[in-house]
Amino acid sequence: MPGSNELVALAGFAAPEAPALSADIERVAAAAAFRHMVVPGGHAMSVAMTNCGALGWVTRRTGYRYTATDPETGKAWPAMPARFAELAARAAAAAGFGGFAPDACLINRYEPGARMGLHQDRDEADFRQPIVSVSLGLPATFLWGGPRPRDPVRRIRLGHGDVVVWGGASRLFFHGVAPLARGEHPLTGAFRFNLTLRMAG
Repeated sequence: MPGSNELVALAGFAAPEAPALSADIERVAAAAAFRHMVVPGGHAMSVAMTNCGALGWVTRRTGYRYTATDPETGKAWPAMPARFAELAARAAAAAGFGGFAPDACLINRYEPGARMGLHQDRDEADFRQPIVSVSLGLPATFLWGGPRPRDPVRRIRLGHGDVVVWGGASRLFFHGVAPLARGEHPLTGAFRFNLTLRMAG
């Protein structure tokens, strides 16, 4: 099992499937468009987001939550592509978390300058389940902290196809993404996409 504060990085784990994963993202976005959600403080996030799976993560001025329907369409979120769930299960198992079966996938789209501040993933029902995060496209700097918001932060370079997994005692560690640098990727162009797979319900 991973150590108490260990982030398991699987370099290039998703690279062979990247074109198919990208096509799946396009199909999800066609049914539930990317949007810049508004946080409780009142500002729109720099990262564009959408969801697939039984539950989707949303934010409003009143707070954060999971919903079974897309608040913009009133319809159920698109079904999670089987490829997403299978990849997440394999990555989690490789990191020491067997039997992971995500029911939610938050898809983030980063453009140059977009960032994700340090935060915890704490809106899920069962913190015994890990988080699986898949990077596609432009490289990014992942910020990995500790259980307190002012703990020292490691800067981890993530490239196309890299997967990171965390859970156990580090499940609620603070993490984020530094502002994305400009670039061009053969598959995703000027963007980075991130799949964050969770057991939310």
